[in-house]
Order: sequence, then structure tokens, then C-alpha cells
Amino acid sequence: MDFDTLFLRRKSVRAYEDRPVEEDLKRRVLEATLRAPSAGALMLYSVLEIEDQALKDRLAITCDNQPFIARAPWVLIFLADYRRLMDYFEHFGVMEWVDRTGRRHSTPRKSDLLLASCDALIAAQTAAMAAESLGLGSCYIGDIMENWEIHRELLSLPRYTFPIAMLCLGYPTAQQRERRLTPRLPESMIMMKNRYRRASAQELETMYRGEGYSAFSPKNDIENAAQALYDRKFGASFSVEMRRSVSSMMKDWS
Repeated sequence: MDFDTLFLRRKSVRAYEDRPVEEDLKRRVLEATLRAPSAGALMLYSVLEIEDQALKDRLAITCDNQPFIARAPWVLIFLADYRRLMDYFEHFGVMEWVDRTGRRHSTPRKSDLLLASCDALIAAQTAAMAAESLGLGSCYIGDIMENWEIHRELLSLPRYTFPIAMLCLGYPTAQQRERRLTPRLPESMIMMKNRYRRASAQELETMYRGEGYSAFSPKNDIENAAQALYDRKFGASFSVEMRRSVSSMMKDWS
């Protein structure tokens, strides 16, 4: 697959052909995933392959009521995972050795969660691009971070694990292949030299406006795109739930 097709024309795919993803193709994607960059080569993540249809049906509801999740031929959940490392330390009696030798006694904290989340997301993006290169389409589901208590039970998640992203994959339908690309902000607003630069008033005036951002159009008591974005995304019930869920998980983590 050429560079432009793989990177510049890639789009999220939410409708798939009614056929499974071949096992040899899955294996190629997973081989690439396991070679993804990782902090210290520790691989502070795990991947759940969701094969149980009843579980996919449930996730389609708990992840903000998105039916296409249940119809996705291949579903992967990427976990930030310090459980395996802590089990490794426990197996070798590391904490007893720490106490015995007067070393600092440490357990995973917020910084470790962020590091593991980076590992998991790098692996997820590697999987997504590997799948794209082999003719599959994919869609990220950030809503897996919602409903922590439900997902913890559904997926048997122990302490020091957290589902940071879900990836739905399959062969895109013709309509999905042909539909327009979603918009992106201009490079001038994203790329900065050496130090952070806040957007100018002129840039803010045109942000999230124009073709492709019709969802953020004024209507009823909504006067501008910023209010529409707040109402539809930032202040929406799913965002409120995600903040609550992540806060609850972090209490367990710390």
C-alpha cells in the first residue's frame, strides 16, 4: 500500500463487510503490534481479543450505545498493564528484598499509569496501521474508558490494569471506502517550533468551522461552533461519565 493511501487517506471505519478476518492476517497484525515501541522494552500493556459475541453485544451498550461494535468482525481492547510487572516482582520476592535492604518501597502511581497508557496506545496505533496496510479498516473506541466498574467485572480486570482504547477492525464496506475524509485542523495550529504557542484570536475564530464540522453548527439556543462542541462533546453525558469512571479507576490504582 502506498504512503498516501496508508497515512493521508486513512479514515475511521464503522461498517464492515460480513466476513471474518482471516487468522493469518490477524497473526501478521499481532506480530507488528508486538514489535511496537515500548518504554524500556517492558511492554506495559496487554491486549484482549474479544471473540464472545455476547460480550461484544454488551460492550456495544456500555461503550456509549454504538451498535457497530457488536458487528465488528475483530475487536481488540488495549490495556495499560502494570499487573504483570507487579506479579513478576511478587514472584521473585522483590518487595521483601526492598524492605530488607532499606531501599525505597514503591507501588504504581499516576505516572506509571501514563507510561503504561503510552505503551498501550503505541501498540494500538501500530495494530491499526498494520491492519490498514493489509486492507482492513479500523475505528478507535475511547468509550471503553467509561463504566469502569462494569468493564472491570466484564473483562475480569485486576488492579493495575485499565482499558485505555478499543479497536474495531474488519473489511470496510464500499460506502466506507468511498466516503469523504473527516477534516483536520491546519498544520499551522498543530506544529510549533521549540516552545508552545497559544492560538491567536483569528485562529480561534475559524477553528472547527467549515465543511466537515457541520455537527458544530449553531441551532436553537446554540450561538456558535464552540458552544455546539461543548454541548455535543465536552459537556455531554458520556464525557461526564468518562471523567467519573477514570477518577474511580485511579483511586483503585493509587
